[in-house]
Amino acid sequence: MKISIGSDHAGYQYKESIKEMLQALGHEVSDFGTDSTDSTDYPKFCRPAAEAVANGQCDRGIVLGGSGNGEAICANRVAGIRCALCWNTETARLSREHNDANMLSLGERMVDRETALEIVRVWLETPFEGGRHARRIAMLDQQGLS
Repeated sequence: MKISIGSDHAGYQYKESIKEMLQALGHEVSDFGTDSTDSTDYPKFCRPAAEAVANGQCDRGIVLGGSGNGEAICANRVAGIRCALCWNTETARLSREHNDANMLSLGERMVDRETALEIVRVWLETPFEGGRHARRIAMLDQQGLS
């Protein structure tokens, strides 16, 4: 799977850990930055990561920041993106099963590194259930909201 990843300074350290894990699992990673813990603005990195998923350059994407909130909002501004802010494996699992989330947002200040890596694993491995959930996603698409 090809995965885009982007973060601001507050998510940089987890971004690097997640990127390493993804590559070890055999995924191709497109890193949209940032490249340090120097203060920066998340839209510069999260929007291009989301656009790469929306235009088909990447299959899924991950964005990170301090809380993950702004990063998720930024990604969700891109048509076709369903970015879920997750803080445990249950939210990650449900974001895939019920919402077919094509992007994941994590807050480096909200969860420990081990939990963040496990959230990513669960999110990658969980399939979309379809059924009644597909109908709801189609409704979002019809309204131009996804």
